[in-house]
Amino acid sequence: MSRRRNSEWPLPFAKPEEVGLSSERLTRIHPSLQKFIDQQRVPNLVTLVARHGKVVHYDAQGYMDFDTKKPASKDTIFRLYSNTKPITGAATMILYEEGLLNLDDLVSKYIPAFKNPRVCVSNTTEGAVVNPLSMVATVPARRGITIRDCLRNTTGLAMPQYTPMSLMREFKDVVTELGWYPDSPPSKASFRERVEAQAKLPLSFQPGTEFEYHVGYPVIGVIIETIVGKTLEEYYQERIFRPLGMKDTSFYLPESKLNRFPPCYQPKLEGQEWKLAIAERPETSEKVKGPKIYFGAGGDMGGILSTVADYARFGQMLLNGGELDGVRILSRKTVELMTSSHTGNIFIPMLGHGFGFGMGVGVHTGGRWAPRIRSIGAYGWGGAAGTNYFADPKEGLLALCFTQVLGQLTMLNYQEEFERLVYQALL
Repeated sequence: MSRRRNSEWPLPFAKPEEVGLSSERLTRIHPSLQKFIDQQRVPNLVTLVARHGKVVHYDAQGYMDFDTKKPASKDTIFRLYSNTKPITGAATMILYEEGLLNLDDLVSKYIPAFKNPRVCVSNTTEGAVVNPLSMVATVPARRGITIRDCLRNTTGLAMPQYTPMSLMREFKDVVTELGWYPDSPPSKASFRERVEAQAKLPLSFQPGTEFEYHVGYPVIGVIIETIVGKTLEEYYQERIFRPLGMKDTSFYLPESKLNRFPPCYQPKLEGQEWKLAIAERPETSEKVKGPKIYFGAGGDMGGILSTVADYARFGQMLLNGGELDGVRILSRKTVELMTSSHTGNIFIPMLGHGFGFGMGVGVHTGGRWAPRIRSIGAYGWGGAAGTNYFADPKEGLLALCFTQVLGQLTMLNYQEEFERLVYQALL
């Protein structure tokens, strides 16, 4: 694609009133968010607001790091962590459109290790088989795990915090390979090796009946690579990043861009007070030093790296119904399917009542719960290190707020404030 002028990157700019927003009210964003930086709750915040495809607010404030006080810039490159999930959802829906997979395909079709899963149950459950070594009872799963389960987080796959210690002892080799034991070193296995190891464990619940975050995304990543015969990096670059002009988006960072890659902070309790400490330095990050073979479809190990500008182009493509600047990534109806709730009445603890989950995005469904400022049908997602985006189709609204702090909610929820500041500017 041709290079845009700065005044048109990442999207065309407009005066707020031209698209139904108040200039005066948008100016509240910067000072309201600055207090989080001044109080050293976050090192930086890069924010963007667009309506009807036109940017009305785009700002960078704070520092790359507190030590040097080097200013953060609009082209700062962030670790997306779980903000990778919407991209993986779109990548999966491309294969859905091409007839290369169906959402209700069993994952065992692509990864045979998942055939004939069993589910942990109470010892008194009818038909349960009790292992005499671990005393863990299991029954056959009513159905296998599907691709839809992976994307909407309803797989039932075992997670360390929910797995009985007796079961972990029974499957000691598997648990060791997964790196689940306290203080065990991170697993060096490939995502395929980890996924196939996890397939040996009984499920925590029947597939499709409960919400359990993230664990299905490494599975869908392996399935995508199996179908396309390429790494996720190669496939995402070919079908999403390059077509959309996302020039600074990749799973790994070239050293030539190191000066744009900030440290990742994490709250640390010092006495009675939480303070930020550096959790990962850019110059020693696995995202720079490699081995550059771990492509986390759900955001594992930091997931994809991107800028607010690049991610805004991805978000606007979805909000446009799958197209941007004459480049069509998905059909309008496929985007509607992707950004609808697929979880029905399943409660999602991390979102609360009135929300569901689609193919990589959380979706506001409304209902009889307390009203929210966002519209019903608004969708989006965030990442563990403080990146967040939402889109509101009813209002034609796209908003992004990025920083780099793991466990940022410990340090106050600036994202809720940002959302309020965006919506209060609507005329």
